[in-house]
Parts: sequence; C-alpha cells; structure tokens
Amino acid sequence: MAYSDLHEFIGKLEEKALIKRIKSETDAELEITEIADRVVKSGGPALLFERVKNSKFPLLINTFGSYERLNLALGVKNIEEAAVKIGDFIDAANYAGFIKTVKAVPSLIQLTSVFPLKLPTKGKCQQIIDYSPDLGKLPILKCWPGDGGRFITLPVVITKDPETGIQNMGMYRMQVYDAQTTGMHWHLHKDGRSIYDKCRNTGGIMPVSVAIGCDPVVIYSATAPLPQYIDEILFAGFLRKKPVALVKSITNDIYVPANADFILEGYVDTKEDLRMEGPFGDHTGYYSLADMYPVFHLTCMTYREDAVYPATVVGKPPMEDCYLGKATEKLFLPLLRIQFPEIIDMNFPLEGVFHNCVIVSIKKRFPGHAKKVMNSIWGSGQMMYTKMIVVVDESVNPHDLSTVAWKVFNNIDGRRDIVLSDGPLDALDHASDQRHYGCRLGIDATVKLPEEGYSRTWPDEITMSEDIKTLVTRRWKEYGF
Repeated sequence: MAYSDLHEFIGKLEEKALIKRIKSETDAELEITEIADRVVKSGGPALLFERVKNSKFPLLINTFGSYERLNLALGVKNIEEAAVKIGDFIDAANYAGFIKTVKAVPSLIQLTSVFPLKLPTKGKCQQIIDYSPDLGKLPILKCWPGDGGRFITLPVVITKDPETGIQNMGMYRMQVYDAQTTGMHWHLHKDGRSIYDKCRNTGGIMPVSVAIGCDPVVIYSATAPLPQYIDEILFAGFLRKKPVALVKSITNDIYVPANADFILEGYVDTKEDLRMEGPFGDHTGYYSLADMYPVFHLTCMTYREDAVYPATVVGKPPMEDCYLGKATEKLFLPLLRIQFPEIIDMNFPLEGVFHNCVIVSIKKRFPGHAKKVMNSIWGSGQMMYTKMIVVVDESVNPHDLSTVAWKVFNNIDGRRDIVLSDGPLDALDHASDQRHYGCRLGIDATVKLPEEGYSRTWPDEITMSEDIKTLVTRRWKEYGF
C-alpha cells in the first residue's frame, strides 16, 4: 500500500490500534523523550501528543518503533518482500543509463512508472506560506539533559548538486540556534557534505529545502545508504510502487514532496564561518561531542492546515531508529549478495547501533575467505564505518547471538584469526583517538582449513543421532511434558 501522506499512515495505525493519542499537555523539553523512551523499550505503540506546550501542532513519535509498524510503513507483509527486488532496482538505476537499461530488460520496464511527478501547482505542504518564519512555533524536542539545545530529529534535507543538477535527499539532525537558524549536521563522508563542498569551491549560496512529515516510505528512503548515483525520491517511488508527487519550493529551485506537513526553505552560505553544534544524545547511547558545522538560514516556512510534527528520539538501544536500521539490513542484503555471492546472511545487532558491529555468515570455499569478506565489506560504501566484523560459517544463523558467541569464544586463535584494519570511522565514534579514522576489528570464527595453518583435525560438533531424536519426539508426551 502506498500512503499519500503521513496522515493516511496515522489513520492506518489507528485502524489497527497501533497508536495512542496523548491528550494531556506535555513538554517538548525532555518530558516527551522520557515518555517515548519508556514506550519504545516496552514494545509500546506510536504516540501522538495532541497538546504540546507552547505549540499548536501535534507531535508524532515512535512511528517506526516495532517490526509490525515498520512493515505497515513500507506497505509489505514482511521486509523480505521488498528486499528481493532491491538488487534489480539498483542494477537498473545505474548512473545516467537508467532508461536505456530498463528498456533493454523487459522485466524492469515497470520501474519507469515510479519516476517522481513534478506538479505544476502548489502542494498541500504549501497551504500556508510564512515569509517571516519562527522555528519556535514548532514543538521541536530537547531530547536529553546534556543536549546543546533543541534538535529537529526527523528532517528530510533536500539539496541540489551544482554540477549535475541532481537533487539529493538525506536525514541530518538540525540544532535550533534561534528563530531562523539551525546547524546542518553534514558528516565528512555524507552526500550533503559533498554537495556543500562543491558549492563552497565556487563560493556560492547553497539552497536547501527541508521536508518534515513526509509519507513513511519517503522518510525511510532519506535514511537508506544508497549508492551516490541513486535518487532517493526514485527509490521511494519504487518501494511504495507509486511515484512521489513533488512541487517546487516557493523561494528556491528545489522540488519537495507535495504532501509533506512542513517545508523549511532557506540556504547555507558557504562563505560563512562554521558554528558550534552539539552535544547531542546520539544513537550510540552516548553524547556526540560538540563540533563545527555549517549554518542553515530559514527564509520561508510552508505547511499544511492540518500539519503534524513528526520526531524521533535516539539514545541507548533499542530505540525507534534501530527498527529503521533493521529495514536497511534486510533490504540491502540482496545488493551485498550481488557483489559478494558467498554471503549467506548478515545481522547488525541492535547493541552495535548499526555501524559498530556486523555478523556475516558465508559459504566458505578457500583459505582466507573470511578475511576476503571482511575487506570486501570495509570497501563497500557506508560499510567502511563498521568497527567490528564477525564472520561465521553458513551453518550458523547470525541472528542467533548465543550461537555466534559460542563460535567466537571457541573457534578463534587470537594471532591467526584477528584482523586489525585502519580506516574511516563514523563521525559519531567516540572511542578512536582521532576523528573519522581509527582501527577496525575483524574476527574469523569459521572452521579452519589446513591451508590456513591449522595442523590438527578440527573437531566435530556434538549432535544426537537422528533415530534417537525421532524416538524422543514420538514419546515426548509419554514422558509427561
């Protein structure tokens, strides 16, 4: 099912009793975070706060905070439905040859039907136009006591490459400095930062539009680790099986989702000095340190007459963003398999907050195969940030953490099976002595081959004979169980 907007999705959540309306007045400073944190960790519903102190707009949170709601948001019975088609989509959408490739592959012609629709009229997101905008009107959260201020936590930030004219859509937190300026948290390795650097090289003003309150698939697509040449709006259309309607911003040449709740229009002056942003209670469970980032200037705010402000809170896992990370894990496994067919399955444990740990099961065929996979993963896009890679044999389910731990604790020799690799790290990593760079760890927990220097006979695992298991199964009730 393709939702036309966030409101239609809220209606679906209400229909299935997966959302709770909070009618008591609540404070966007800390109070809502504490409520949401307790609810998500107890497996509770999405929350719609109808009366937020000092704002007329309702606030929606914990929207994606369960597998059931995540599946509903993406319009699938389970994530694997969409995952099996992702590889075809990425392959078809390569570079500028997209149309040519699609026409050459009849099974992919349907993808041409999900190109975004640029409407010639105003959208619902522009029902109200405010040329004297004030961010103080929005119920923007201060999430944690040590935060540097209030942060917009679910913004879809849209920019345009000055060289190619191609738009980019990403999700970058925005610290509110005052009524009309915020930080723009573009990490060193992010596409938004790359576009900023291009604009800075030409000394220009960089137009930016920020959509808040898009339909759930567009929100997810802004977080997806797509190859640089893939348009996130096109990807969203593919996932929802229906094009995303776009309209031109009122004051700049950027197209935005027509049915979004809010659009923040403005610019980043690439000649302006960077400004201190943070600290921020982050998805690692620690505060990310304050640092210098570009400044976004708000010049116009448009919004729907029935606008709802969506937000999320990150912190010690499990939190709502963990479920979005699990969607990425499932959706992009087929893409990883296309590049590395020996990979059987993978798991990003919630405690690893996505970048810190991945467990991979492989069909091992030759000496050093596990180490080859480690280095391949570190060479794959945003997977370069992965601090720890654990490789197990195909017989091991990487989602069974107890079995994985058993294999790691028993199958490794420290000198032979530990790989230390210097390389890029996520900007939020606090453990490395240097920013953006440090040491990553690989653990080969596979059965060792003689060619890998193992001179003894690898022992068999203890298993019961099949005839005895069958006998006991047949007599189980007879034993009194």
